[in-house]
Amino acid sequence: MRGIPEDRAVLLGRYILENGATVRQTAGVFGFSKSLVHKDVTERLARISPELYQGVKGVLEKNREERHIRGGLATREKYSRLREK
Repeated sequence: MRGIPEDRAVLLGRYILENGATVRQTAGVFGFSKSLVHKDVTERLARISPELYQGVKGVLEKNREERHIRGGLATREKYSRLREK
């Protein structure tokens, strides 16, 4: 799969769209770097499949807007676990 960037970009884009996944989650599932996933779904996908790209772009923007909230929740969990010990 690594040899065909266009097919990989479509596969990654579909996964993000179907699961509402972040770039980091997608990279973990497929075993690729975050940089590669991001490049595929932003640059390559825009050229290959503009319709799919628009959907993925919406998911990525939503994830970016919620990023600070997820970070705050993770910090809260970290310190609550430390207090329990």
